[in-house]
Amino acid sequence: MTDRYGYLGPEATFTEAALIRLLEAQGTPQAQRVPMRNAEAAFAALAAGELDGAVVPIENSVEGGVPATLDALSHHTMQICAETLVDVRFVVAVRPGTRVGDIRAFATHPHAEAQTRVWVSEHIPGASYLPASSTAAAAQELAAGASAAQAAICPALAARRYGLEVLAADVGDHSSAVTRFVLVRRRSAPPARTGADKTTLVVALATDEAGALLNLLEQFSARGVNLSRIESRPTGDGLGLYQFSIDAQGHVADARMAEALAGVHRIARRVQFLGSYPAANASEVRVDPRTADAAYAAAHEWLGAIRGAGA
Repeated sequence: MTDRYGYLGPEATFTEAALIRLLEAQGTPQAQRVPMRNAEAAFAALAAGELDGAVVPIENSVEGGVPATLDALSHHTMQICAETLVDVRFVVAVRPGTRVGDIRAFATHPHAEAQTRVWVSEHIPGASYLPASSTAAAAQELAAGASAAQAAICPALAARRYGLEVLAADVGDHSSAVTRFVLVRRRSAPPARTGADKTTLVVALATDEAGALLNLLEQFSARGVNLSRIESRPTGDGLGLYQFSIDAQGHVADARMAEALAGVHRIARRVQFLGSYPAANASEVRVDPRTADAAYAAAHEWLGAIRGAGA
């Protein structure tokens, strides 16, 4: 039976492009791609066994973390097993025959709107913005005549897929914009350590007293574990209550990472391990010799020796 993988639909989103890349990397390009409404729907289908995996955006180089994904990951028992990076390039797509002067409103996803404001202010300053569930959905609805907009800001793939005309290309404010996508599966053993890995977790502090966050960060710092991302998100349990979504460089099989996670578990109210997996940039994590596995092994050997001597 062919594996089924969900992605944020409709067809021709950046998420589908990320899924195609991940499927090719794991040697299963023939797997079925299933468009999903949002991350919550994808994870619910995954938990129910209707999908074998799901790809969702987790971080953008311009807008930062993707709140819907970060929150959905914290609500489900899932595990990240891979990631990939996709260059974000936007076009202005219109129905054939539409000119710039005809555009009174445009539709796109809020993240895309935030990344194309310079072009919009210069070329269609009077146009209204109509939020869409995705950039591809904006294109799909425009092509079907189901949108009040006269243009969609979307990927070039979406413009082609839905038969739209590209009025302007590369309209993003940041030419180097990149979005990071993760492949999520049901909980299982993490992929093998590669030396160029990343570990993601969600931590809710046990207290909001002064120094609580510093105590959390010291669990990583003292063991030589670098954090590549840390973001606060509300727990939903009350005003002023937050949890932290964290990416750390290294694998749970690394002694320093294991010690750091154990330290976090000791001081936190809740720790959710979301996976250790190969980093998309494949850049080997540089480790201080004092926090390498050999150093931890030597320290434990020494400790065992003095405990034995005192018995």
